[in-house]
Amino acid sequence: MDIGLGLPISNPARLTEWATRAESAGFHTLALLDRLAYDNPEPLVALSVLAGATTRIRLQTEVLLGPLRSTALLAKQVATLQRMSGGRFVLGIGVGGREDDHAAAGTPLGRRGALLDAQLTDLRAIWRGKPYRGAHVGPRITAPPVLIGAFAPAALRRVAVHGDGFLCAAPLRWAGGPVETVREQWASAGREGRPRLVCQINVAAAPSVEHARRAIADYYAFTGRDDWGAPLSDPAEIADTVAAYREFGADELVLYCYGEDPAQIDALADVALGAAGPPSSK
Repeated sequence: MDIGLGLPISNPARLTEWATRAESAGFHTLALLDRLAYDNPEPLVALSVLAGATTRIRLQTEVLLGPLRSTALLAKQVATLQRMSGGRFVLGIGVGGREDDHAAAGTPLGRRGALLDAQLTDLRAIWRGKPYRGAHVGPRITAPPVLIGAFAPAALRRVAVHGDGFLCAAPLRWAGGPVETVREQWASAGREGRPRLVCQINVAAAPSVEHARRAIADYYAFTGRDDWGAPLSDPAEIADTVAAYREFGADELVLYCYGEDPAQIDALADVALGAAGPPSSK
């Protein structure tokens, strides 16, 4: 199983240090979340900077809120990042469910699913060099891997129709149902093999545990629960959880770190990389 590192969002100026240290420590992926109505870095811009600071590690949005963006511009941004990173970009994409993001973008919340379905079809056509609304939008590329983040049944169907894999943010105790649904739909659609499965958990290591807890509580304040998304911090518990996801069949587990001090990277690598077993072959 591969191990990725979800980057903190509170101090963008330190993300280059995070990226280089994560690559040196042996992490497979750098992942960055997306919000519009929040104090976080825009992920495509930020990952472009990190692409220039690294040479091997993958760069992944988790998830990019597709309907908030113009399709043609998104196609060009992704194609540029994919070309300039040497093919290291992975597009994790979804609809987004927070009303303030859609209000700020001027997109209708009730149509976000239909907008994403059309967008995913158009993105692949644009990357193949097909005209979009009468214009050619370059650069032409081989499409990056597309991972669909989803919870609702209609959204899960997008994995088989449009995706190469499934981004499952549900806790392990809830993940079995959605994953099984995605795999059944994949087979029913006549897709070969199985979708790549990427899961995620929140973690924190010294010296950033308290900072991470506060940052996560702030990010999930809209839920009205102060314990939502609380990070794992005990090394033994993190190792056991990583091993459990490996046994579950995840191809990658992304450890999201909300604490801003990159000194925790080595501690997390020591705990997680050994528990993950061999890297994924997918």
